[in-house]
Amino acid sequence: NADATTVKKAFKQLAKEWHPDKNQSPEAEARFIEINEAYKLLMDPERRRLFDSTGHTDEQPNFRKQHDYSSFRRFDPFDDIFSTFGGNFRFNFKYGEGTNIYKKQSITFKSYQNSVVQLSQKQPYLILFYSDWCIACAQIEPIWRRLCEELEPINFGMATVHAGREVELAKRLGVKTVPYLIMLLDGHPYHYTQPSVSMVSSLDFIRSKFPHKLVQRITEEDLDSFLGGWMDNRVRVLLFGRLDIIRLRYLSVGWEFRERAVIGYVQMDRSDTDSIRVRYSVSSKVDTLLVFHEDPYTPVASVAMTDLPYPTMKDIIDGNKFLVLPRLSSQSVFDALCPVESMRSRRRLCVVLVTQDDPAHDPSRAALRDYATATDQARERERVRYTYLFREKQVDFMNALTAAASGSPVETNHRIVILWRTERHTLKYEWLEGGWEVEGEKHNTSRENLRATITRLLHSNQPMPYETVIQELFDEHAQGIVWRIISKLVSVQDFLRDNVNQDDIVPAVSIMVTVIFIVAGGYVMSYLVKLEEERVSSARSTFVDSTGRVKIAPQLRVHELRGESYNGMVRLLKPGCRTIVVLCDSESKSKLMPKFHKACWPYRKNKTLMFGFLNIERASGMEWYKRILVLGLPEPRDLNINPKNTIGTVIALNGHRKYYCLYHAKHPEAVFGLPTNPGATAETEGLRRRHTKSSITGDFMGFSDNESESESDVETGDKRKDSIASDKPLLNYYSNILFEDQLLEGLGNWLDRLFEGTTLRYHINYWPDWPGK
Repeated sequence: NADATTVKKAFKQLAKEWHPDKNQSPEAEARFIEINEAYKLLMDPERRRLFDSTGHTDEQPNFRKQHDYSSFRRFDPFDDIFSTFGGNFRFNFKYGEGTNIYKKQSITFKSYQNSVVQLSQKQPYLILFYSDWCIACAQIEPIWRRLCEELEPINFGMATVHAGREVELAKRLGVKTVPYLIMLLDGHPYHYTQPSVSMVSSLDFIRSKFPHKLVQRITEEDLDSFLGGWMDNRVRVLLFGRLDIIRLRYLSVGWEFRERAVIGYVQMDRSDTDSIRVRYSVSSKVDTLLVFHEDPYTPVASVAMTDLPYPTMKDIIDGNKFLVLPRLSSQSVFDALCPVESMRSRRRLCVVLVTQDDPAHDPSRAALRDYATATDQARERERVRYTYLFREKQVDFMNALTAAASGSPVETNHRIVILWRTERHTLKYEWLEGGWEVEGEKHNTSRENLRATITRLLHSNQPMPYETVIQELFDEHAQGIVWRIISKLVSVQDFLRDNVNQDDIVPAVSIMVTVIFIVAGGYVMSYLVKLEEERVSSARSTFVDSTGRVKIAPQLRVHELRGESYNGMVRLLKPGCRTIVVLCDSESKSKLMPKFHKACWPYRKNKTLMFGFLNIERASGMEWYKRILVLGLPEPRDLNINPKNTIGTVIALNGHRKYYCLYHAKHPEAVFGLPTNPGATAETEGLRRRHTKSSITGDFMGFSDNESESESDVETGDKRKDSIASDKPLLNYYSNILFEDQLLEGLGNWLDRLFEGTTLRYHINYWPDWPGK
């Protein structure tokens, strides 16, 4: 029933007791291994559940107990032959020994997700993928044993994965063959890409995957800047060694404490480091570790040994990983410095000085730092921690403290608040009366006031006056968006370098070049279109106003609707755009275009409109007009169209929504001047406008059901006289004569109704292809 925290505490206690470097007992090593295995099992929920229910510790899914027959002597057919000749020679086959270490260290996908990824934030992990009947896996088994012996004592996690059973994990990490080696740092896998596995190449691979400046090389020039950088809220650690390379144990301890310590390496046999060694009286015959807080001249801890072991370095740094006056810069720091203690008799207090990230506030912080290092305050360090924060960075935290207390100071800078965390997000607190003064007699008064307040809160059960609920502290060390993008790009680069071989490069480069070419081509085309638009806009005519200034006069451009411009004027219109086209021939164009131009001139600045004309003398234009008429009729029918009857027809085309509106002098809307009911449907309005004579519907579209009425009813000159003399019927409601000059007289009113949305719309399913295209 123990929780994870209890298990960790028990593990740390037993590990210190049975570690082979500290315990000289013959069974210490075996006991230490057993403790580690028990810890791994208890921290994996799936294995722990399996052990509680079955008593087995195997991690394989669908576990079935497998008997180990490796201790039994197998039948060897050559034994009798060699024994016949009196020899004692035997084939020394060792069945199963090569895979025992793989099985002991084997993990599952669940344990990888639940445990290993999280542990890799503090502990580097080396993972080997293997499978049964893998000759290469058996060959590198001695190398893997040596790696375990070298790396496990310096805090490396060693694990194996059966690639055949954990297919999902192998697929996720990109493992395609066995044996396969992966190093895991902070959840990110790094792939070993050498063709063969050896001890030297494996260690070089491990060393190369640590961050470049995890352990910095320090010389006389950069010593002061290194030790003086403690404002980042991390302690400084100096390691003195004789080797030219930085040992793996230094990199491992640097990885574990990278959030709380900055580690530097001083190579003692170099001439530019002699003054450092003399400055701190470091012997050149032994390796030395020094830990510095705010004082760059006096280390707070030191240790010198011929060969610094990892547990010793870890204990020294862990015991001094916080500055004398650390800053509350993240939630993890807050939890470590101000842990939860619910019992009033064992209060753990956190004294917080409120300042800003400004050099003017350095004296206040220095005064509290001196107070915290006083000899009479050392006994209280177990229950009292002295810290400070930047008010402008921990805004939510400060708002919670000032909002909940009616007696909170108006100005919180240079003020001290004493906290007691009763729960993770609940704390009680008290403001120090009088603030924190740093000059003369006022400073002595502030010190005595702080000492009396802390003594009262520690040795009495008096309740604290204020209580509030706080949120998570802002992480001041979190990477910004730019650095996160850079880190992601670096990770992608590492992944491509590890997983993409030469055979994959050519197709990938080909695809990339194709995509770049398409994008560049589209950009060039859009740029050329933009240049053409600018050229057209710059070609507009200008005029001189009354003040003598030259201004651009907006023009009404009328384009011809034909096969080349059909898509641009109709099919590819953007939503909300329309094209207004007038039908004419060569003879009527000179008379109709000025009328059309005049009616459309008020709308010349509307960028959603395009204007054009359709020459009905072209067979393709007349055929297209006939097709959209048929598509707009309720029922398909054969049309007998007289082109002359279509002269003066105006079509408003909505290319996106696929409908058109018609204007003609004989259209019911033009004849009666009756607006359409906006609430009625197109079908209802069509029935309302329909005349009993079938010829009416045909006339305004340019066709008639009466075969005898095939001549034009639009007459000029002698044609008008001939039609009157012959008494041929002219289909008009009010007059027998309709001149070409009168065809567009009602266009202005119709355009007003068009933009009001009250004209009749003829919907079609699609825009027909242009004839001949």
